[in-house]
Amino acid sequence: MATTQAASLLEKAVGHDDNAITQQDITNPAQERGKYGDPSGEKMKALTWNGKYSVKLVETPKPAIIEPRDVILKVTGSTICGSDLHLYHGTIIELEKGDILGHEFCGHVDSMGPEVKGLKKGDRVVASFHMACGECMYCKRKLSSQCERTNSNTIENAMYGGRTAGLFGYSHFTGGFAGGQAEYVRVPIGDVNLLKLPDDVPDEKGLYLSDVLATSWNCVVDTGVKEGDFVAVWGGGPIGQMAAHMSFVNGAKRVVLIDGGPSAWRLDFAKSKIPKLETMDYSKLPKGKTVTSTLKEMEHGGPDVALECVGGEYAKGWAHYFETLLGAETDTSEIVNEMITSVKNFGRCGLTGDYVGYTNHFNIGALMERGIRLIGNGQSPVHMYWEHLLQLVMDGKIDPYIMLTHRVSIDEMEEVYQAFDKRQEGMQKIFVQTRFSDPPAEGTPALTSFKN
Repeated sequence: MATTQAASLLEKAVGHDDNAITQQDITNPAQERGKYGDPSGEKMKALTWNGKYSVKLVETPKPAIIEPRDVILKVTGSTICGSDLHLYHGTIIELEKGDILGHEFCGHVDSMGPEVKGLKKGDRVVASFHMACGECMYCKRKLSSQCERTNSNTIENAMYGGRTAGLFGYSHFTGGFAGGQAEYVRVPIGDVNLLKLPDDVPDEKGLYLSDVLATSWNCVVDTGVKEGDFVAVWGGGPIGQMAAHMSFVNGAKRVVLIDGGPSAWRLDFAKSKIPKLETMDYSKLPKGKTVTSTLKEMEHGGPDVALECVGGEYAKGWAHYFETLLGAETDTSEIVNEMITSVKNFGRCGLTGDYVGYTNHFNIGALMERGIRLIGNGQSPVHMYWEHLLQLVMDGKIDPYIMLTHRVSIDEMEEVYQAFDKRQEGMQKIFVQTRFSDPPAEGTPALTSFKN
């Protein structure tokens, strides 16, 4: 808490840069009801960050159109992502109490500004988790997650030597935009950042084009999985599961999924959905065996490709646990080091889990001497992939249902966050309904309650 508050104060003292074409730091219409709230006075339910390990469902004004290319979306589906837990744990800086969370959502166009093109009231759409301007150098290359004109945060630019695009519901560090774990959401530059959904693609499939499908696909193709590869995937959550599935789609001959401890149940779950998948429970390896040694026994030299789908905040050993606790590092290097030592010489390692700052004990020698390619996959450029992925979903080559385990109400999001954070057994990917949602699509979970 102290770090995020200090970062927020520093950003306010230094001030934003002048590169953004959309207004920053509107994380809740209640900040200034007369300016950011809908003139009708209509209220909505929204989930807000309330401090470390605390979220709160509140009633707040429905957002207003404040810029000519805004779209107000009536949210019909959202979800919780593993990266939302970084916010829940307080590891992402510049969060403020009352910020509306959620970066994956879909819905119906409720209203829009006068300069929005190609959309009409009532259109079913899915939103990209990040905002693109559509015109800068990166957007023209479809590298939309690195848009130069939707995030003017000075600290991020100083830390990283550049900025990501603005992200929905993901702190002022990434622009400060209200998220979609709500009944309504404002989408800036809406005609660029919304994709129409066909009538035969239900929300329970279309929603996940917002992030998880694009992020998993980017992990696989950006790291260069190709025909005949042996692929190892660290992390059995939704991203890891779908990255494993998509590795097979891209021609991998073998894929092994690695997880353990409280999350070990995910291995059997993923295997039940992807029968040819191999699994490894790192917490049950025989004495003297390591992840690296076991992978090298599976194939001479080890995997061709290693995909990281976990993130840097989860330390496995005591040294990194205390170093992160004491602020000596922000991210552990343990999984990255395992990947580097596990792959074949000149192997490829891709990082998709969130890493936010600095790490200790990085095995740079193995990286250099063995010619390992370490690739930061970055925030997935959704606009590059979402039309292609939509077609793959429609063709049945990718099925989002294999990760979907729960349907919940936005009214119970406080309890759902607690269950998701505990990695409750059987809880993989959820669909969050609002009062505007359609009934569950055929083949999807019925509504579950987490109220005691």
